[in-house]
Amino acid sequence: MSTVIEQAVEARLVAAAPRMPSIPATLHYDRRDPFAVRMSFPAPATLEGVEVYWTFARELLLQGVERAVGDGDVRVRPYGCDRTVVEFHAPEGTAIVHVRTGELRGFLRRTTALVPVGQEHRHVDLDQDLAELMRDAL
Repeated sequence: MSTVIEQAVEARLVAAAPRMPSIPATLHYDRRDPFAVRMSFPAPATLEGVEVYWTFARELLLQGVERAVGDGDVRVRPYGCDRTVVEFHAPEGTAIVHVRTGELRGFLRRTTALVPVGQEHRHVDLDQDLAELMRDAL
């Protein structure tokens, strides 16, 4: 059984210009990091011209498709009945994208089938994580 789930989604960047075209994005979940989700945007879709990715709590996405959550760098909230807004806040500015809620729910179903909510701790290798931290500290 695979330990990684990746799903391409269509994101619509909300900007000052009317009707920006959709941009590709990829949702990524790895059972070895069971609390986190990563959302990446390819280089051609970013202002910097390099791949950009944001890592945030899976729980934030799980809750955000139902109600507004987050008060830090990443915020998620429903938008109408078929879209979810994901806001990314950085010192350089804020990026706001709309993603189809159905795509997010499908991705989240797959992640919870791989690692059920509340069982994440069973997939964390504390000894390995500590060894990596110690190695990096030397």
